[in-house]
Amino acid sequence: MRKFLLAAVAVSAIAGASAVAQTAATTDKMNSSTTQNGAAMRANPNDTIPPKAVTQEVPKNGPSFVTVQNTDMLSSNVVGLDIYNQQNNSIGKIQDIAFDASKQITGYILSVGGFLGMGTHYVAVDPNAVMVQYDAANKTWRATMNATKDQLKSAPEFKYSGQWTASRS
Repeated sequence: MRKFLLAAVAVSAIAGASAVAQTAATTDKMNSSTTQNGAAMRANPNDTIPPKAVTQEVPKNGPSFVTVQNTDMLSSNVVGLDIYNQQNNSIGKIQDIAFDASKQITGYILSVGGFLGMGTHYVAVDPNAVMVQYDAANKTWRATMNATKDQLKSAPEFKYSGQWTASRS
């Protein structure tokens, strides 16, 4: 038991020392990196780009509070739902929700096909084409749509780019 404990302590000390060495080397590399004019350069070149200006004005008044009704949906209930067709076949998944400038839902972004994120095809559909409802008996949310997986796969592809990828992690 004593040998095991000593071995565990030695391994953790070596692992900790290498992590500190990597951090110090990275920090030294960042501090010694310079641009052509001698100014310090950041590790991520995008950090030097100022953020894009906000297009809407910040409300001048304080918050207005609302009462969320028992029949209202939350985005957390909708995003991630599998979508079924009328034959009860899974045809896709609600990946995201699109809003316009007036904060109205303009579409659901569906993921279709693919396996473990490879070969996934995204499409944007009208929110009126998808029925999302709460099943009180089973205490689950369900999404249905009158479409086939092939129809969704052949639909125009939605691509995440530009401002749509800004806050994605």
